[in-house]
Amino acid sequence: MEASASARVLVVAHRTAATPALIAAVRERATRSPAEFTLLVPAAAHGLDRLAEPDQFGSDEAQDTLDLALPLLEEAAGGRVDGMIGGAQPLDAITDAVNQHDFDEIIISTLSPRVSRWLRMDVPNRLKILGKPITTVSATGANAPAPTGG
Repeated sequence: MEASASARVLVVAHRTAATPALIAAVRERATRSPAEFTLLVPAAAHGLDRLAEPDQFGSDEAQDTLDLALPLLEEAAGGRVDGMIGGAQPLDAITDAVNQHDFDEIIISTLSPRVSRWLRMDVPNRLKILGKPITTVSATGANAPAPTGG
């Protein structure tokens, strides 16, 4: 990446997409160096939909999340933030987004560690295989970037 190029930052969130902790993390990242942000909201499958065809459900809820969060994140980023809806499985949605759009960094926003399904699934650590810097932000605050191992 050239020194003058903007880093492409993938922000991943669902229920925490408009929380103060994520907004603060995006604002902090935007002040460090030029960056372009994209918010990925995995679609949420509920009830039996989780078992049937989880990737076919939850896009309306994800779109509502994008509609709420994008203006707040754009203000924090100081510019445009793109939005995209991914599949219901967060690991697959994030991996697909990184592989298709060549993001340089990932910010993952979760519920508090006590209740976060994504943290119970160990999503941030399992994504280290992508070789991208990962910052995990919870509803209770931000953690330092996780080492990428390479």
